Amino acid sequence: MQSTAGGPGNLLAISDLHIGYAENRALVEKMRPESDDDWLLVAGDVAETVADIRWALGRLAERFRKVIWAPGNHELWTHPRDEVQLRGVERYEHLVGVCRELGVTTPEDPYPRWDGPGGPAVVAPLFLLYDYSFLPPGCATKDEGLAYARSTGIVCTDETLLHPDPYPSLDAWCRARVAETERRLAELPDDLPTVLVGHYPLDRHPTDILRYPEFAMWCGTRLTADWHRRFRAEVMVYGHLHIPRTTRHEGVRFEEVSVGYPREWRVRPGPPGVLRRILPMEVKADDGGTASGVGRDRGGLR
Repeated sequence: MQSTAGGPGNLLAISDLHIGYAENRALVEKMRPESDDDWLLVAGDVAETVADIRWALGRLAERFRKVIWAPGNHELWTHPRDEVQLRGVERYEHLVGVCRELGVTTPEDPYPRWDGPGGPAVVAPLFLLYDYSFLPPGCATKDEGLAYARSTGIVCTDETLLHPDPYPSLDAWCRARVAETERRLAELPDDLPTVLVGHYPLDRHPTDILRYPEFAMWCGTRLTADWHRRFRAEVMVYGHLHIPRTTRHEGVRFEEVSVGYPREWRVRPGPPGVLRRILPMEVKADDGGTASGVGRDRGGLR
């Protein structure tokens, strides 16, 4: 674990920048810290090409004291328009190398310690994937769940563009990532709370709001359902659902911090691309653990 001196800054978060859209790229151009000591958590889905990922994380790393990145599914796609055609683990490791060139912290680096306002806390970026265990009602196996999803036409693009090489399946890669991450989290000091940052929620409950519940299969794993309690999470930061909101689960704050696609953020109240303050916690008059903003979203093909 890295020890980092505290200051008067904020721990801010954003995800699902999707800068392949010109409107979203313009939002990143405008993102600025509130102080010289602000850190930024980026919870995945920056873009689909290595060049775009490098551009966005590089811009943000120039502006914030520290940028911490956890990959989403889109970064891991082997997209036909990307000059880098690496697959699976090799692609992920290539992105980790890009981040290290930029000074961006990844899930493979020592977890930094936030000693600023609201701290101390260990900030742990997570790369976990999913294992299809968030099954639709009435389905008992992955094969049944995928068959049902195909019958409804709700199938994640990952099934075409996200490759698990050299693992035999995405769920096998997920299980390996869960085991290694669990080992590292278990080694953290017992007296320090954590801020857990990943593209997917650690528990299934945030997917209950999806318009298409079968999409939950591509949204996490039951293997992490107790991690927010077990690893002393002060906050769990995630994206992927494109339903920005704050909820509380078993006393822990869950923050969905995605920007989403232009067609989604254009219809939301408030300006798009606003960074969410994670620590110190924002005090809201109606902070009862409910969503702010969008209500039920379409839960489309992320």
